[in-house]
Formats: sequence, C-alpha cells, structure tokens
Amino acid sequence: MDNKLKCIVVDDEPLARELMRTYISKTPSLEMAGCFESAAEAVKIVMDGKIDVIFLDINMPMLNGIEFAQVVPISTRIVFVTAYDRYAVEGFRVNALDYLLKPVSYSDFMRSVARALDWKKLYLAASAHKVETLQSGRMITVKTEGKLMQMHTDTILYIEVRNDRILLFRNEGEPIASLMTLKEIEELLPADSFMRVHRSFIVNIPKVEMVERNRIIFGKTFIPVSESKREEFLSRLGK
Repeated sequence: MDNKLKCIVVDDEPLARELMRTYISKTPSLEMAGCFESAAEAVKIVMDGKIDVIFLDINMPMLNGIEFAQVVPISTRIVFVTAYDRYAVEGFRVNALDYLLKPVSYSDFMRSVARALDWKKLYLAASAHKVETLQSGRMITVKTEGKLMQMHTDTILYIEVRNDRILLFRNEGEPIASLMTLKEIEELLPADSFMRVHRSFIVNIPKVEMVERNRIIFGKTFIPVSESKREEFLSRLGK
C-alpha cells in the first residue's frame, strides 16, 4: 500500500499556493499532484478519483470552495485554507476534514496531514472488508471547543439540547459538547437512521431497544417523544 497522500492545492492567491507547495514538498507523507488557480481548473484531476486531499481556498471567483467540495468524490478529503473564519459552519456542512486560517503555520498544516492519514487508513480498511464506504452521511465532522472531531454516526445513541448546549451521547465515553446547532447536525446525519423525536432530541432509531409509553429509554435516561412525532416514530420502529 502507498503510504503517501496524493494532494493538490487550489487557491487563487499566488503567495498562498507557494506556501502550501513549500509545506507539501518538505512533508514525506505527501505527494504533490498539482497546483491550481481555480476550482474549475482542478475539476478534471479530482473527478478521476485519485486525489486523497485537496488544500482548498474558499473565497474564489466562478466556482468557490464550498461549491466545489460538494461534488468531489467520497475518497477525496477537503482541508479548507482561508483567511475568513466566517465560512467555518459552511465548511462543516460539506464535512471538511479540517479548516485552516491563513497565514497557516507548519504545525497546523501537519495537524491536518495527520487527520488525513488517519482518514485514509479508515477508508482503505472499509474498502478491504467490503463494508459500506465512509460517506459523508456515515461519518460526520463535529465542531467542538477548539477543534474538529470526526465520528461514525453508528456510534451515536442520541443528541440532546441542554441549556443551550448540544450534547452528542455515544455508545461509550463522555458526551461530546458541540458548538453547532441541532439543525446543523441534523442536516449531516443519515435520514434513514436518525429522527428528531422532540424539539430537543434526535435519536438513532436502530439503537432504540426500549420504549415506555411516550418515552425512549437509554439506560437511566428517558427521552420524550412528542405527540406529533409518535406515529412516525412507532412506524419507523416497526411497531
């Protein structure tokens, strides 16, 4: 297996492109496959499905980075490189691997590379075992305090709004507190598995094992099911 990540840079700023080119050239785990001034120029090489990572600017003419990210193959991961933090939420919605603010330090750059290497291992393992590929609907990127966290949706039991905080409860470990809204997370989740059963709760339907009256029971936690959602919920449970 080739341990190197094949990557490209897409940025309309010459100095930003040159900085990324320099970082890539001195990183043994990366292989530069191209450097482009616009997303339109990069479309062909990306659609061939042989690029692992795109270091992608967002604010570009004609086809911006967010629009471009929505059409790249599943096997290609996006690292946004931009001068504007206001695009962060949009970046999360297209399931970006990471989000770097200009000017980018080499240490931050290497953090993104490490995440990309971890992703490639997961992706290749999934392909080798002929299980469902890690599509954006099965693996999501969640914005937490000071970092991004990737998690498989199958590990999530339910999501709760509590005191204006979003908490993701998983099979194991402490709940994850997210800086995103419930609606933003809901848009990332696969609709065939997750359902908002109450204005403050989203549940992973296949994980539901016990229902009592209008409540879902996860251990010692009781999750209410709104009257307006009850019929749909029971139908999806097959009851």
